[in-house]
Amino acid sequence: MKKYVITFGKNKIYFTVERRNRKSLKISVLPDLSVVAIAPLNVSVEDVKRKVKKRANWILKQKDYFNNFLPKEPPRRYISGETHRYLGRQYRIKIISSTQNDVKMKGKHIIIYSKDKNNKEHVKKLLNKWYREHAEKKFNTIIDSFIEKLSKHGIHKPDLQIKKMKSRWGSCDFEKKRIILNTELIKAPAYGIEYVIMHELCHLKYPNHDNSFYNFFSLVMPDWKERKARLEKAFV
Repeated sequence: MKKYVITFGKNKIYFTVERRNRKSLKISVLPDLSVVAIAPLNVSVEDVKRKVKKRANWILKQKDYFNNFLPKEPPRRYISGETHRYLGRQYRIKIISSTQNDVKMKGKHIIIYSKDKNNKEHVKKLLNKWYREHAEKKFNTIIDSFIEKLSKHGIHKPDLQIKKMKSRWGSCDFEKKRIILNTELIKAPAYGIEYVIMHELCHLKYPNHDNSFYNFFSLVMPDWKERKARLEKAFV
């Protein structure tokens, strides 16, 4: 599909155009950072470019948001001595044969007691279960602390869903008043977890990444930009 480009300050925004039988023009920024303009059949390319340029600031903010996506870690082998993150720190896992399945943290180690220590898939499931249990507890504690501040702005505790997500830390379902957080977020430092959760909670008031959203986000978490930058640096 042909790509078009507009210039906005020092930025170049590349986009594609899809033609559909519709009345208005819609611009979407996809998770892979691509920009798509869904245009009526009779709208000229020049009109589309003008619309994209008009929405350039919003497009750049959307791209910035999608840069919050979860960094890709190297493939895990689930063997003793391998390092895994928890709350921003690296821990070595130690796999021990046992009559009971359990996972415990001791010093700089995450100890996995397994009935089948040579079964990597089994070890992986035990560790992931441990991560999920800790994530649920940690995320709810942070949400509860933030809701005390946000309730005066009309934001109340949402439903929380925790699940594995391939490419992002979290999302918000505005209509269902629910936030979804990636289990992997428990591997990030506390300041990063707080940043992501506050970001999603703010979407319960302002679903889009517009000026109202960012103004409110800055009001309730003035240092969110610093937290974001530190989070990104922590996972380089």
